[in-house]
Amino acid sequence: MTSVQIHKINTVLITGASSGIGLQLAKDYLAAGWHVIACGRDKAKLDALAETVLIGATCISFDINERSQVQENALRIKDLLTQCACQLDLVILNAGGCEYIDDAKHFDDRLFERVVHTNLIAMGYCLGAFLPLMPRGARLALMSSSATYLAFPRAEAYGASKAGVQYLAASLRLDLAQHGISVSVICPGFVATPLTAKNDFAMPMQVDVKAASTAIRRGLSRGVTEIHFPKRFTYLLKLMSFLPALVWQKMIQRDNQPKALKDAGR
Repeated sequence: MTSVQIHKINTVLITGASSGIGLQLAKDYLAAGWHVIACGRDKAKLDALAETVLIGATCISFDINERSQVQENALRIKDLLTQCACQLDLVILNAGGCEYIDDAKHFDDRLFERVVHTNLIAMGYCLGAFLPLMPRGARLALMSSSATYLAFPRAEAYGASKAGVQYLAASLRLDLAQHGISVSVICPGFVATPLTAKNDFAMPMQVDVKAASTAIRRGLSRGVTEIHFPKRFTYLLKLMSFLPALVWQKMIQRDNQPKALKDAGR
């Protein structure tokens, strides 16, 4: 009798998969033979990608900020997994946004709410919807930022939301261990994406999305709990985080002096 070996196809769900890091991850996992569930808010863009660079992927459109949409599409994904007799081996909650507080004295509470909701609260919606679909042996990855290593000007909303993600991942790692689900947190430095293209400041040691995807996929395959890159940048931030807070504050204040004052000192 001839034995038949069944090759298991791994499944990954990625939010924010219509651009930037999420899109590159979707393309790379697809090329590696994974079943990719690419999620994004822009249906037209996802449909176009499904006919070009994401051929073979399952593209699903919903807004992570709308809990009802997340729940509805989780049911759709559950049916899909049942139909194809597969399971969620990896979930990468990558979707997020970035806006800056330009005037802390006149604090923009609406902006703060918007950023925290997208980067943290909406992630909670995704966890509530997708964790029940993840079996033992699966891995969950949450997108944070290397900005959590040090406080930066104007980053009150973005930094606070990503610090929340960092703590969320650490706490989930403890509680999900009993269910056999591993948790990784991803802390990139500057990556060239449509989101960072809006930044109006220098972004040292910036990497492209291909390098970011390679670092993330390598880290996840090795079971790394905190994936940070590029190392020469993130280790520098980690080292500087040991400085006394007052020293860091003076360094930042010196760099943020109005140009006229800097020129006057020459």
